[in-house]
Amino acid sequence: MSVLNKYLPQFAVAPLTALIEQNQVHLKIVDERRTRHGDYRKNPDGSHGITINANLNAYRFTITLVHEIAHLVAFKKYGRDIKPHGVEWKHTFQQLMLPFLRPDIFPMDLLPVLARHFKNPKASSDTDAMMSVALKSYDPESDKSYIFELVQGSIFLGPNGRKFQKAEKLRKRYKCVEIHTGKVYLFQPNAQVIPLM
Repeated sequence: MSVLNKYLPQFAVAPLTALIEQNQVHLKIVDERRTRHGDYRKNPDGSHGITINANLNAYRFTITLVHEIAHLVAFKKYGRDIKPHGVEWKHTFQQLMLPFLRPDIFPMDLLPVLARHFKNPKASSDTDAMMSVALKSYDPESDKSYIFELVQGSIFLGPNGRKFQKAEKLRKRYKCVEIHTGKVYLFQPNAQVIPLM
């Protein structure tokens, strides 16, 4: 699994390699998918496959890989009738992630954010705005901004390439109007967009 050296923090490689081997996972690193960072599936032949996006920074890659292994371990332990992100998965994810929450794997500024997140992990790290922003700070420079950083009335390109104008904030999300159709969409505050004006 020396290929993992390219994607993981140095001290996460050996324990994650052991988890992959112990659970007999076929890991595939793939081009970016907009809708997910990774996924787990049990193949028709009974083998276990996990795919992870190649463009993730080392810290998000670590969390995503453990997230997907937690699906496999939870299904093995509790059966396939559990909810994919239910209490059994959350407990499994917490237990598997705990050994990685240390300063030789994650930077000191991320550890408190991760500790808070893993008290009740979400189905996606992107739905935890604080964690998403903290992890994003370790990505390479980008021309993208977060919705919450834009002033009301700003025009931007959404993830699908369509133009929107930022409107008012609701309880948690922002109303944004698609310029071409006038339809209103709701955006998470940590959605990444390309500001135009």
